Amino acid sequence: MLTVRHTSPRRLDVGLTLGPLGHGPADPTFHRSADGSLWRTSLLRTGSVTQRFVPAGPHEVVVHLWGDGAREAAEALPVLLGEDDDVTGFVAPPQVREAHRRAAGMRIARSGRVLEALVPAVLEQRVQTVTAHRAWRWLVTRYGTPAPGPAPSDRPGGPGGGLRVVPDARAWARIPVWDWHRAGVDPGRARTVVRCALVAPRLEEAGVMPRAEARARLEKVQGVGVWTSAEVAQRAFGDADAVSVGDFHLPAAVGWALAGERTDDAGMLRLLAPYAPHRYRVVRLLSLDGRHRAPRRGPKLPIADYRTF
Repeated sequence: MLTVRHTSPRRLDVGLTLGPLGHGPADPTFHRSADGSLWRTSLLRTGSVTQRFVPAGPHEVVVHLWGDGAREAAEALPVLLGEDDDVTGFVAPPQVREAHRRAAGMRIARSGRVLEALVPAVLEQRVQTVTAHRAWRWLVTRYGTPAPGPAPSDRPGGPGGGLRVVPDARAWARIPVWDWHRAGVDPGRARTVVRCALVAPRLEEAGVMPRAEARARLEKVQGVGVWTSAEVAQRAFGDADAVSVGDFHLPAAVGWALAGERTDDAGMLRLLAPYAPHRYRVVRLLSLDGRHRAPRRGPKLPIADYRTF
């Protein structure tokens, strides 16, 4: 085990900063413990790693790391925890200033792991979030590998249940069609994941490219559009300006919060334009402030279960 104490010159809220890297309450790669610690696994160039983040004050966190990738992960901690997330010049909209004050320690994390962010984003295309999270959990549990080190004692299944590390690119590319079906993933999204896995080395290079070029490279893969590349940019590139254009709910939420009325993608971008290059930061703050949610219209859409098709 490797232990690192990270001290930041600014307030640091690990839960808010790393929260977007998790995918649902039962994500096998991510866990929030009742004691306030946060667990996360990742697959790095040097191998897999399990990280346990234990807050030690408003500016400090103690991180325990296990696995072959521990040293590499320790070196990348400042970037992961948003130390290079520049908030210079950012003034929050009046509607979320209170949320901004409460979330003073929130950063935009930068994982640097493109495929790890890309696969769950593809799974979330055109389906309800709960369906995508269920598919992610099923596939990672079946095709991932056991995480190194101990497991959170309060995780469902107990210490023997353990966390999982995401499959590598070769494993994603070799998942048979019947297991995509069992996971509830339609053929279109499954083919997109496989295409991404087959060119994973080229996609991982995007992590060190200028952000516009990085997103353009992702979007060269058939099935990866602007919404998906934005979701990856937010998590893998730490892009505080990436807006998820094409999201089913986001334009209405932003429009209601900032203008008191629903809007479309074009209207959302107009409302967010004054806050560039912090448009995603504004969206995150809106998501933390539940006072500005647009009222529902009509019944909820039924959840499609592709496993029955």
